[in-house]
Amino acid sequence: MIPATPDILARLVAKPTISRRSNLALLDHVEGLLRPAGARIERFAHPDGSRANLWASIGPEGPGGVVLSGHTDVVPVEGQAWSSDPFTLTERNGRLYGRGTADMKGFVAASLRAALLAAGRPLKRPLHLALSYDEEIGCIGVRGMIAALAGRAERPALCIVGEPTQMRIATGHKGKQALRACCHGQEGHSALAPNALNALHLGAAFISALQARQEALAASGVRDPGYDIPYSTIHAGMMRGGTALNIVPNRCEIDFEIRTIAEDDPRTILDGIAADAEAIASPYRDRFPMACIEIEPVSDYPGLDTRADAPAVRLLKRILDDDGTHKVAFGTEGGLFEQGLGLSTAICGPGSMEQGHKPDEFVSRAQLDRCDAALARLVAELETAF
Repeated sequence: MIPATPDILARLVAKPTISRRSNLALLDHVEGLLRPAGARIERFAHPDGSRANLWASIGPEGPGGVVLSGHTDVVPVEGQAWSSDPFTLTERNGRLYGRGTADMKGFVAASLRAALLAAGRPLKRPLHLALSYDEEIGCIGVRGMIAALAGRAERPALCIVGEPTQMRIATGHKGKQALRACCHGQEGHSALAPNALNALHLGAAFISALQARQEALAASGVRDPGYDIPYSTIHAGMMRGGTALNIVPNRCEIDFEIRTIAEDDPRTILDGIAADAEAIASPYRDRFPMACIEIEPVSDYPGLDTRADAPAVRLLKRILDDDGTHKVAFGTEGGLFEQGLGLSTAICGPGSMEQGHKPDEFVSRAQLDRCDAALARLVAELETAF
């Protein structure tokens, strides 16, 4: 008897797989479901062994087939006012509440059910599951798995990333660079502040420069009308500096990001920001040789810009009986699968990202039912090798 998707989801939600923490108990449960069904399973571990990616294959060995991609990590719940235990699946009025139900254990649960369904069918092409770790902190974990798979001669053909889109087909998202600007000044007593160089002041000028760059992109940058915000964006999210009010701070850190549409080159935007940083610091260097603003990368992932007639999109249109497509504001691992493995990739999954990362996160039973129906049609397509 194949378990129902909500029952699988309950077991997944009960594993508190917060990013940077272990997901091994969840992977053990997944293996306990799939190995008896004949799945071929590999793990690709983090260097410290605390967490891992899992790759599972059902059906014949060889090239082709479809990857169902999902991440196992979830965001923290600290400081959020939940109406019920976030790590106990709770149903109210047709909604299944729990951390990760929408983002994105609902899709993982439906994918596991689809794999169990596929195990009893005469597939002509394989079905693969790719479960990753640490997606929520920059799509970090999946890269080791993709690098290992890239060295193999036989690869899948298509990838469906099951981030929550309300089961609508998404063909793209912006790429992202997360960066840190380190502003270096000269400390001193605040009573003699003009004799020192305040790193927070450098940081404030840098943030103003970021804002000016953003305004220029909004006013005259290239456009992609598929996005709610149709141009590339620059955003400063955190600023740190200073130890006491009576000390002129000698260091300030600013965490910022660049999200780019496909038509923009993030390197060009970053080059402009680096030029702004030098223009801010250089006038002080005669008096303060240490004056500078250093920009260092923190994390990044590529965007996704799949054609509306690409194989992955055509497949989704068939199994959903829906010709519509759109683009999403949030990032996914889709661009990594496309660029790293050359897979035709699209995004489609149950639930809405409007529920993600919030207290009382939920996915509806109706969305899970629609996902189950679509993945059952996918399994049927794999029997014909489409």
